[in-house]
Order: sequence, then C-alpha cells, then structure tokens
Amino acid sequence: MSELENDLLLRALLRQPVPRTPVWIMRQAGRYLPEYRETRAQAGDFMSLCRNPELACEVTMQPLRRYKLDAAILFSDILTVPDALGLGLYFETGEGPKFERPVRTKADIDKLPDIDVSETLGYVFDAVRTIRRELSGRVPLIGFSGSPWTVGTYMVEGGSSREFPTIKGLAKDDPKTLEAMLAKVAAITTDYLNAQIEAGAQAVQIFDTWGSALERDDYKRFSLASMQQIVDGLTREKDGRKIPVILFTKGAGPMLEDMVATGCDALGVDWTTSLADARGYTGDKVALQGNLDPATLRESPDVIRQGVADTLASYGDGPGHVFNLGHGITPDIDPDHLGVLVEAVHELSPQYHAAKTP
Repeated sequence: MSELENDLLLRALLRQPVPRTPVWIMRQAGRYLPEYRETRAQAGDFMSLCRNPELACEVTMQPLRRYKLDAAILFSDILTVPDALGLGLYFETGEGPKFERPVRTKADIDKLPDIDVSETLGYVFDAVRTIRRELSGRVPLIGFSGSPWTVGTYMVEGGSSREFPTIKGLAKDDPKTLEAMLAKVAAITTDYLNAQIEAGAQAVQIFDTWGSALERDDYKRFSLASMQQIVDGLTREKDGRKIPVILFTKGAGPMLEDMVATGCDALGVDWTTSLADARGYTGDKVALQGNLDPATLRESPDVIRQGVADTLASYGDGPGHVFNLGHGITPDIDPDHLGVLVEAVHELSPQYHAAKTP
C-alpha cells in the first residue's frame, strides 16, 4: 500500500499505467489567487515569503484547497542559489530581480564562495518538511531548481534580460570561464535538490526558462551539459520509491530529442510544440508534461474545455502524460477558469487510459 493517497503523478512520470491523466500547474501558488496576495502582503515582500517556512507552506497549500490537483509544488524561487552565493539579490518594482554584484570574469567566478546548502538555504528545506507534514500523504510534493544556464543569465546579466548580450558574449569570448561558472552552479544545485529530496520532495523539476535563447550546439554545451551534471548527481530513490526527475526547457522544440539522453524521467513541453510532435522527438522514452497555452485560461469555459480536449488528444493513448500548462499561470487569470481546466482533465482524460489500465 502506498503512503500516498494519490500517487498518480509519480506513476505517470515513470510511464506507469494510471486511470486518468494527473494534473498540476506551474506557478499554481501565485498572484492569480487572492489568498496568495493576502499572504504575500503579510510577509512583506516576495523573498520574505520564500524565507518563512510556515507562510511558504500556506501558499503551497492554497491551490490544493481550491482544486483537485495531483501535486503540490514547493513555493520558492529559482534565484535562491545565487542569493545564497552572496550576489546581492534585490527586487525593483516593475523590473524584476536584480543582483548588486554580477559575475562576469574568471576573477568573479573564483571569488564565489563554497557554500553549505544546509546552512545557507536551510529555510527551503524547513519549508519542504513543513509542507510534507501539512500534506499528510494527500498528494506528492515536487521540489525544484533553476537550470544553471537560466540562473547564470541572471548572475551574469545582473537581472532579467531579453537578448542576453553579456552571457552570450562570454560564451563566445571565454567559453571555458562560463563553463566553470555553470559547473559550480550545477554542483551547488545538485546539493540543493538532494537536500530537498532528503527533506521530503518526492519529485523534482529543473526549470530551464532561457535555454532556447541558444542555438542547438550552444544549448547542448552550456545548458544541457550542466543539467546533465545535476541529473547524474541526484538521489533517484528514497524510502523504497523512485524520485522522478523532470527537465523543462521552454521553447525546446526539436531539442527535446537531445534532452532524452540525460536519463531524466520526464520532459516538460511548452505550447509551441504539440505533444504529438514531442512524442515523435522522444520516442516514448520519457513521460511528457504539458502543454496548454496559458493564454487559453483567459477565454470562456467552453474554449478552455476544448483546449484541454485538444491537448489530451495530441498526446493520445497510453501512460506517460502529466497535464500542465506550457508555462506558468499568469497573474491576470480568473481562479474559476483554472477550476474549469482541472475538472475537464478529470472528466476527459480517462478515455485515453482505459485500454492501458489493468
């Protein structure tokens, strides 16, 4: 007997038969929920919310109280690692995260400290333990990190960027220095994810938001190689159960084929690639997660239901599909519209599993 009341997500990520497609939503704990906005106001600011295990637990649980979701995802941020490296993370209204001390030279990289994640990021692991207690076996908990390339774009550019001129320049002018930085971030991220697993995360996802800003060969060298380093070092089983690993490169397209070779269990697919094409790229060697366009949630309930139906049909029959958006839910969404999506997945997905479920 499983310790989990609902282990559909873990089974689907391992391509095991399930009676229906499990569903969770990237950024499901977020600004579209009024209760989240209230809790964030209570915390004072975003990072104070991340650093408070009880409040991080509260916002993690909020979407599960509203919707029949099949997973909780840790409430945190991909920039916790460079923050722990002492780069001076701060947020400017309307401009997103910024770093006071960007990393741009070999000397900058050499100055990066060796950190003990249990000390510098202990608040994250406290949050994981608090959430697991609160979940009490209801659904699994997903831990996560940013990819070294994506985190590196913020570290090198000093904040958000659209064109990534500084880090792309570094990739061309001094690729060895960039690779050394990415390897260091990957080593810390491996420790970080393993500590999340030790604290109770039952699956982990690596968010590679900006990998598709690279052409394919550079993607493999600077983004995929550092994710491979992490996958190779992860704890893949705990308490007699496998810990599935999900890689998500936004806009990956044909690069999904390259990602399969990492040994991950599942790949996230954004809305610019159909799940049918993604199955073709990956040869059913991994599970697929996705991939309704988040903008669909601005439409009428009928349009949302049709979008769910089309996404399920695109994946087709058999195990190995986790329903999600193709990227995170946006702050402007009516919470009731997400309820329509979740109910549609519950109603429409069993037909794709009937022949495959014992």
